[in-house]
Amino acid sequence: MNAMIVRASSKALTFLILLTGLAANLVGSPAWAAYTGSAWGANYFPNIELVTQDGKKVHLYDDLIKNKVFAINFIYTRCTESCPLESAALRNLQQALGDRMGKDVFFYSISIDGDRDNPAELKDYSAKFKAGPGWIFLTGRPEDVTLLRQKLGMYRDDGQAETSLSEHGISILMGNEKAGQWIKRSPFEETRALARVLGTRLLPNYVVPAVAHKEAIRAPAQSVGEKLFRSNCEACHSTGSEDGIGPGLAGVVGHRDRAWLKQWIKEPDQMIARKDPTAIALYQQYKQIPMPNFHLTDNDVESVIAFLEANESRIAKK
Repeated sequence: MNAMIVRASSKALTFLILLTGLAANLVGSPAWAAYTGSAWGANYFPNIELVTQDGKKVHLYDDLIKNKVFAINFIYTRCTESCPLESAALRNLQQALGDRMGKDVFFYSISIDGDRDNPAELKDYSAKFKAGPGWIFLTGRPEDVTLLRQKLGMYRDDGQAETSLSEHGISILMGNEKAGQWIKRSPFEETRALARVLGTRLLPNYVVPAVAHKEAIRAPAQSVGEKLFRSNCEACHSTGSEDGIGPGLAGVVGHRDRAWLKQWIKEPDQMIARKDPTAIALYQQYKQIPMPNFHLTDNDVESVIAFLEANESRIAKK
């Protein structure tokens, strides 16, 4: 799973998906659209029964995706690595979409641990990530959810069964069922890019605008530390004073002991396990959402701290 997180967050790969699970490496291309009369309609999706975090019974096709624009991902509430990051990324996307959530766009986070994740567990989990209208957490029979993941191309594609919950893939499937448009993306892509897909590209009759080469904007070069921060930390933390899922990091290098900070960035799970007082206080303050261990090297940690220091220097000069 750790390797999966690194791959997803560092490369931010974009995949277009045919619902048979065959994906093409078509970064930046328009969403794939099913032809009129396509088999990928009501008869393709298993109309399984699911239960929301509020205890309401719904059916996948009839109640959730028919005639809707939506994003689907799969989680489980006891997950301490990829799921908190995915959920934090969706929270940022929810904020970017604003009042379109629950009207034009819907999120469905479906548990793969139906034996444990009951509505009460999901309701508590959704509250931790400040889920608003239109973001629904669901649970169901594990065999039904596995069938759905297989149909959506979000299960192992080697024909083998998953041997643990942590093997689940990290991706978001976004679609417009009525228009027959589907696209699978990494949750670790830039929030604005994901918002463009859901808020614009999945609308019917969308045409990719042409941009002259001379008008293309070159992305500014990023340091190693900034790349690591953007791909691993940004979903939960701002570089300013604003709190997100975790605390804002303005001034963190100056007011935290450097040795402690390095250890916290490198192995937060072990510090919690050792009951480090400061680590426990942060864990309790931020709703017991675990900070993942990204298995960074010492050099990686130094690079992240250097980026935070440089950011603080820029702010101080303004």
